[in-house]
Amino acid sequence: MTMSILTNRSPTTVPPSPWTGLVRWGTAWPLALMSYWHRRATIKTLRELDDHTLRDIGLTRADLDDALQDRSSLDL
Repeated sequence: MTMSILTNRSPTTVPPSPWTGLVRWGTAWPLALMSYWHRRATIKTLRELDDHTLRDIGLTRADLDDALQDRSSLDL
């Protein structure tokens, strides 16, 4: 019976391209923009609900205002 050790070492490393950051930024900003639009639409919809319905889902008007001020305070 023969045992062998497998390694995942590449004989050469490829240096990062100067375009890497630009490509990453170019793909990230449309996602950030869509997330922003979705967040605005969600908050608009929640603001149209009455206080009783908001209470049923565990929110208050103050939670909505906090969500506008701080993105991390409320996960919509």
